[in-house]
Amino acid sequence: MGKIYKNQTALTIRLTTHIDITGATASIKYRKPSGTEGEWPGDIIDTTNGTIQYLIQSTDDLDEAGSWTLWTHVVFATGEIAPGEPFKMYVYRAGS
Repeated sequence: MGKIYKNQTALTIRLTTHIDITGATASIKYRKPSGTEGEWPGDIIDTTNGTIQYLIQSTDDLDEAGSWTLWTHVVFATGEIAPGEPFKMYVYRAGS
């Protein structure tokens, strides 16, 4: 994967849970370098492997340079919740 830049919009974030998420809803949660937390709606593209993606929509989606933490958040039809393992993604300033 190439570098990801602050305010970049030509980007799809894709995470895989490696569990069957048939019938579930999902999102991708994040923690920005400033500590602010939020989430993006996840499109489930493979229920068997639990692959979720989000297409970056606007320059506000990646509005901070630095180390971001991302993780999946799956809610099954039964109400059970399965948070995924966090992973780090570095967002660079343009020109760096």
